[in-house]
Amino acid sequence: MTVSLPELTGDYVFDPAHTRIGFVARHAMVTKVRGAFHEFEGTAHLDGADPARSTGQVVIKTQSIDTGNEQRDQHLRTNDFLDAPNHPDITFRTTEVEQRSDTEFRVTGELTIKDTTKPVVIDFEYTGNAVDPFGNVRVGLEGSVTISRKEFGVTWNAALEGGGVLVSDKIVLEFDISAIKQG
Repeated sequence: MTVSLPELTGDYVFDPAHTRIGFVARHAMVTKVRGAFHEFEGTAHLDGADPARSTGQVVIKTQSIDTGNEQRDQHLRTNDFLDAPNHPDITFRTTEVEQRSDTEFRVTGELTIKDTTKPVVIDFEYTGNAVDPFGNVRVGLEGSVTISRKEFGVTWNAALEGGGVLVSDKIVLEFDISAIKQG
């Protein structure tokens, strides 16, 4: 069973068991390394009748970074990259929501990494809603944005012998969200 967009109005909490907050970075100019953050909290207020009145926020624990390689993950937690001991959270807070079509939304907000805050625009696709076997209304959203890590003070790199660098400046942040309506 699904519900209509206006009926989706309400407060939501991200379901961490069914949500992925990930990233993709080019490595050595030839391949992509994918990873995810396993600890985060996200909330949203959706206004189905007037999506521009919707809001959301996400707090990601930098310590929870996982690329499938513990040595690389430990390096990513250091000051060379995320400096997890001194900057335990990455945050995103919406400042504007614009409905572009029945299923497409442009979400503008402030992304903070290592105490540097920059505006970003994330295009989201509304992937649907359903009432789960426990009676919860769930909504799905998918989106991504490409950022410059240097703009957030994440500047470490190594030059390659044949030219280029070890880690790309451009990082794609990926959001696959399953959120549960509260109340």
